[in-house]
Amino acid sequence: MTTDTNEVDGLGRGGIPWSRRATAKDVAALAQVSTQTVSRVANNADGVLPETRAKVLEAMFKVGYTPNAAARALRSGGTRTIGIIPHQLNTTGEAHVVEAVSAAAHRHNYAVSLAEVPDWTASGVNSAIGRLHQSVSGLVILGLENVEVEKLHIPQNLPMVASDNRALALPSVGFDQAGGARLAVTHLLALGHKTVHFVGGPEYSVQSQQREEGWRSTLVAAGRPVPPPEVGDWTPMSGYAAGRRLADNRQVTAIFVANDEMAAGVMRALHEVGRQIPEDVSVVGFDNVLAEYLWPPLTSIHQDFAKVGETLVQVLLSQIEGQENDGAPATPSVIPGWLEVRASSGPAPQSD
Repeated sequence: MTTDTNEVDGLGRGGIPWSRRATAKDVAALAQVSTQTVSRVANNADGVLPETRAKVLEAMFKVGYTPNAAARALRSGGTRTIGIIPHQLNTTGEAHVVEAVSAAAHRHNYAVSLAEVPDWTASGVNSAIGRLHQSVSGLVILGLENVEVEKLHIPQNLPMVASDNRALALPSVGFDQAGGARLAVTHLLALGHKTVHFVGGPEYSVQSQQREEGWRSTLVAAGRPVPPPEVGDWTPMSGYAAGRRLADNRQVTAIFVANDEMAAGVMRALHEVGRQIPEDVSVVGFDNVLAEYLWPPLTSIHQDFAKVGETLVQVLLSQIEGQENDGAPATPSVIPGWLEVRASSGPAPQSD
C-alpha cells in the first residue's frame, strides 16, 4: 500500500515545513477536486456530493487545513492565543507549569485558552486538540506520559510543544527528574546515612519513574543497599500512609520523597511516633513549592517552573513566527533543578 506524501505520519509534519500553513490548494490537490469545491465544503454549502464532501474533509484533516475565520486570523498573525491542554491540574507541579506558561505567554502578548481532558487517553487529547486548534496560534500539551503518542492526530500546520523531558516526535521541554533525585540522595549520603528510603508517586507516572531511577542509580553507584520503594499517589494522605510503614523501622534514617506534599504526610507520621526530624530521620522532598512552610522547613529539590514555562513558550513561538525545522529529530530541552537545603536534613544518628 502506498502512502500519499501529504499524509500525516504520526506526529510528523510530512513535507510541509513548520512555517508553512496549509492552503485550500493543498486540500484540493490531495482530494483531487477544485479549490471552489474545497471552499463550498469549508463553508458547509449545499451542492456537494456526500462522497466528495467526505473526501475533502479527510484531506483537510491530513494537511491540517483550518478554514474558519479564526484560522484565517491565525495565518495573518491576528490570533495571538496559546492553547494549553493539561493532564492533572489538581497536582501542584502541573498547576505551577500552567501558571508559568500563562505568565510567559502574557509577557509575549499572547492570551491563553485552556481545554481540560476528562478522559486522559489519545482519544480524549485528540478531542481537546480538535476543540482548540482552529482558534489558537499553537498548543502546549502537558503530561503525555500515559498517552499513546502515535495515536494523536495533530494537524500538520499547528505549532505544538509538549511539557516532557523525553525525546518525542515533537518539540518538548521538561525537568531533569533523575538529576534532581541524584542531588537529593547524594546530599543524604554525604551526611553519613548508610542508605536512603524512597517514597514515589503513582507507578504509571513517568516523573515518578525517573525520580526513582535517579534514587536507585545513585545508591547502586555508591555501593549502598537499595530498600524496597514505597508507592504513593502525590497526596499528603498517601505520604502519611507510607510514613507510617517506615516510621517504626529504626533502620530508617533518611527518606527521599518524590514530592513535597507526600513529604508533609511522611513528616507527620514520623512526628506521631516520636521520631525527631532531622535528629532521628532526615527527609528530603521534591518540587520546593511549600517546603519552607513545613516544620521543620523541608530540604527539597527546586523545580524552576518559571524557566520551564518561558522555554515552552519560546519553543512554541519559534514555530509560530516562522522558524523552519530542518527535519532533524526533536530534541527535548531539559531544565535542571537544584537542592535547597533546610532544617529537615542532618547528619545520620550515631549508632548505639
